[in-house]
Amino acid sequence: MWELWAKGEPSRLIARSLRSNPSAVRAHLAKHGGVRPPARRRSGRQLTVEQREEVTRGIAAGLSSRAIAGSLGCAPSTVSREIARNGGRAACRATSADRAAWERARRPKASRLELRPELLQIVRERLALDWSPEQIAHWLRRAYPHDPLLRISHETIYRSIYVAGRRELGPGSAKHLRSGRSVRRARVPQRAHGRGVLRNMVSIRDRPACVSERAEVGHWEGDLVMGARPSAVATLVERSTRYVRVVPLPDDYKAAQVRSAIAANLALLPPPTSPCSRRRFARPSRGIAAARWQSIKSSQPISA
Repeated sequence: MWELWAKGEPSRLIARSLRSNPSAVRAHLAKHGGVRPPARRRSGRQLTVEQREEVTRGIAAGLSSRAIAGSLGCAPSTVSREIARNGGRAACRATSADRAAWERARRPKASRLELRPELLQIVRERLALDWSPEQIAHWLRRAYPHDPLLRISHETIYRSIYVAGRRELGPGSAKHLRSGRSVRRARVPQRAHGRGVLRNMVSIRDRPACVSERAEVGHWEGDLVMGARPSAVATLVERSTRYVRVVPLPDDYKAAQVRSAIAANLALLPPPTSPCSRRRFARPSRGIAAARWQSIKSSQPISA
């Protein structure tokens, strides 16, 4: 889930990939503020399960802490503390000792804001003024150039806003950000999923001057008017006379249905070769319902 979230995928597609409920995915993301929790790792300075088993076998053999430490290649005090914190020689067992050490390691490290109340107050005040974390970080370096204790990175501020278990800046601090999001999103370019992309569009700036000046009759603008779904109609407005033709869409308002309805309505107008032609140029809107504008152009003797 976190790998897909880091790629910028929406929660809906993540849920589909995981065969899960979208609300469950959104709830899990909101719980962690959209920031992937770091995987727990065992410190290299701690005894491993195998080493703790060696300690248990040494105790059973009646060896001293110094002798056990010599076989493990560590300090005698390390073995002494390991035995003492796990009930002494009579109760020390490798499995329970390793499980207890893993649980004792669950202590969140205090952040810089938590350790520096003065810095925390400054950041809160600037954030309340709707300053961005980047602005706050740069301002602190300029305002306190000789006090390194009053400096902080913008990423630390973001994590204090979003990361669960920290959030020293308060639960409502995210609303002061530019995005206003309570869940952090990955800063990657959003991939297009094929919707809303109109192929080979011609810019409105490239239309003929007679169309822009409304000096000639026969130039139409198309649009889609939505009602209570699935109710919709297409409109064709003649630019010079403002004459409006309303095109019913009884089947659907998808691109194929809109294309067929508009083409059939334009066919009712006099052809361009007629002296009373009202069919010269059509400009559809840029909505996805006009995705098949090129087929309208090919089916009618008009420019589009």
